[in-house]
Amino acid sequence: MSDPVRTEPGMEAVREVVVRPAGVPRFRLVPTTRYRAIRFVWLVASLIEVLVGMRFVLQLLAASESAPFVTLVYRLTVPMLAPFRGIFPVAGRGGFVLDPAALVALVVYPLVAAGVVGLIRVMSRSGTDYPSVP
Repeated sequence: MSDPVRTEPGMEAVREVVVRPAGVPRFRLVPTTRYRAIRFVWLVASLIEVLVGMRFVLQLLAASESAPFVTLVYRLTVPMLAPFRGIFPVAGRGGFVLDPAALVALVVYPLVAAGVVGLIRVMSRSGTDYPSVP
């Protein structure tokens, strides 16, 4: 089974000579700035997705807003959902609420993250990554 970290774009082989009993040099993969930036973008996007998903489920199941955890999740996700408020009407009966803003956010934020990752990859390419024209 291959190591998924070693196949991630942005991981380059760096020669690191280590004195070993057999005298064979050993290579070590070192994460580049591009790799770290991409991982950071996906980390932030994943955290947003988890929080918005939890909010959606909590509202759908009519979780009590007097619980500290529920209040924390609602307060953390208000700014994340603000751009999507009013796109679709909120549906629900009693405390059970189907929040379409959360569903739209669950679709849009991964797309934005993918766009940012693509931009990082394009902007961080060196001139040697492009084929030469004869």
